[in-house]
Amino acid sequence: MQVIKIDPVTRLEGHGKIDIILGDDGEVKDCYFQIPELRGFEKFAQGRPVEEMPRITTRICGVCPEAHHMASVKTCDAVYGVNPPPAAKKLRELLYSAFFAGDHTTHFYALGGPDFVVGPEAPPAERNILGVIAKVGLDAGKKVIDMRRRAQKVVSLIGGKAIHPITGLPGGMAKSLNKEERDEIIEHAKCFIEFGKFTLQVLEDIVLKNQAYLDLILSDTFTHKTYYMGTVDVNNKVNFYDGKVRVVDPDGKEFVKFDVKDYLDVLAEHVEPWSYLKFPFLKNVGWKGLTDGITSGVYRATPLSRLNAADGMATPLAQAEYERFYSTLGGKPVHQTLATHWARVIEIVYAAERTLELAQDEEILSDKIRNMDFKIPNEGVGCVEAPRGTLYHHYVTDEKGIVKKANLIVGTTNNYAAIGLSVKKAAFGLIKRGTEISEGLLNKIEMAFRAYDPCFGCATHSLPGQMPIVLNIFDENGNLIASKSRY
Repeated sequence: MQVIKIDPVTRLEGHGKIDIILGDDGEVKDCYFQIPELRGFEKFAQGRPVEEMPRITTRICGVCPEAHHMASVKTCDAVYGVNPPPAAKKLRELLYSAFFAGDHTTHFYALGGPDFVVGPEAPPAERNILGVIAKVGLDAGKKVIDMRRRAQKVVSLIGGKAIHPITGLPGGMAKSLNKEERDEIIEHAKCFIEFGKFTLQVLEDIVLKNQAYLDLILSDTFTHKTYYMGTVDVNNKVNFYDGKVRVVDPDGKEFVKFDVKDYLDVLAEHVEPWSYLKFPFLKNVGWKGLTDGITSGVYRATPLSRLNAADGMATPLAQAEYERFYSTLGGKPVHQTLATHWARVIEIVYAAERTLELAQDEEILSDKIRNMDFKIPNEGVGCVEAPRGTLYHHYVTDEKGIVKKANLIVGTTNNYAAIGLSVKKAAFGLIKRGTEISEGLLNKIEMAFRAYDPCFGCATHSLPGQMPIVLNIFDENGNLIASKSRY
């Protein structure tokens, strides 16, 4: 038996490793995608005033603090039974749309993009953001940096800070927009839209016109037929900030559509002893292990999943690209994991258009941004679509609003079973008897999880009891002189 280790996996937020187990015949026998780190925020929350949670939970992750801020403040709304004024909701969604456009830009160009723009088997020293800039040109690199700068500026104008925003409060917002700030956001939003068009062209020229890449995207190695989850508005169109959560089955038929407060009626979580990350699954289908198909409770909550779960996009340019996406790939639903990158670009366009729509809404300038008609606090659930998946916050408090219990199911947690399934299938599909185990081949296996844009720093919340650890002691010449382990 031989174990091939990819440790650490690269170009993701957080830490993880892949163990591929080969038999004596050289064939893959099993594959584990393990997450060795622990997030303890459910425990940190206990004993805190619930109104502090929107500020505390942003520290879970420096990549998407806006997602935790919004999910948390919506949960606080529910705990206090208060409905924010329309202007407050629009301010929140405006901030969130700008954040979404910027976050997806980071993944497409810096994390997922190098595999396609530079090439999946290019040398590691070139397969990075600098390699992408070298391939698409310095001007394109400047566009990416400018897009990120503009998105962060919009977040800071509304959220008070470019990272870890602070203006969301139970019942509304702490700060309104003035006309000068609104006009600045409108100019940024117009640039977002142009950047979205530019990124669509990059995708077209470098990925979709490359037959080898198309063959890889459409290959069975990177294909799973699963259930798909995403938040939709009243017209079943994609919405990142608010709506009901819709799940469709592998045939694209609606399986369930629920209010977020009822999420525990739909989802359950499975625990394995070899990872700190739990495996959510659809309760009414059941946990059947890392398998796909209509009889497996494994689902996905990704940009691709949101498109599969919805009936369309709510803005014109994004809708046109949505239609082209499905007509090109053979209709709904699309099951190819690597097609998630294309879906992510469609969401950049939607987020850009939605930012402009909200910024041009005159109500966004209203000073009526908080409702203080609070009820006695008790329990609440809040949800948004994080860039990497559906994000649930659930708090239970005493009558003084002190948190007694918290549960967070983040986007990557929702996707963990599917990620493990994707990595495992990639290993079985790419490694055969006699296959040369090259760095490029192992990178293709990593591509299976990169499509999900996982963030393991904020995803883990299983505590097996004691921290598994291996301690190796080396002498000054690098020789191993002692090894101790605890499992």
